Amino acid sequence: MTNRYDDIINLPHPVSKTHPKMSMANRAAQFAPFAALTGYNAAIKETARLTCEKIELDEDSQALLDQKQQFLVDCLSQYPKISITYFQADKKKAGGRYETISATVKKIDEYRRCFILMDDSTIPLDDIINLDGEIFRNLFS
Repeated sequence: MTNRYDDIINLPHPVSKTHPKMSMANRAAQFAPFAALTGYNAAIKETARLTCEKIELDEDSQALLDQKQQFLVDCLSQYPKISITYFQADKKKAGGRYETISATVKKIDEYRRCFILMDDSTIPLDDIINLDGEIFRNLFS
């Protein structure tokens, strides 16, 4: 019984004399997934990332915060360590997030309206929503 391909079935595999054999890595790369929309996944993740709106304090909360800031001005020579909760605006989209750090305030710059911390970083006074620490415990309890 003869089959259609009996004449070529046992021939050796052809090897090109002009083109070198492709490496396994290059052969595999031909079948790797292709991202037609470069950056699309990053854009989806950025859109899904949540931010929150900045809270506007009511009059009572703002008055208490102002009292704490004034008390802090009077106690700066003691270098008190306090917790500062403030709004950090997002650099890429509207809104931001609230962060709380423990730090020592070096000085309060009234002209630039910011706290200057011991590491020379600054926090704008308008972004602060809460101050907490041992120095406030007896005064505001």
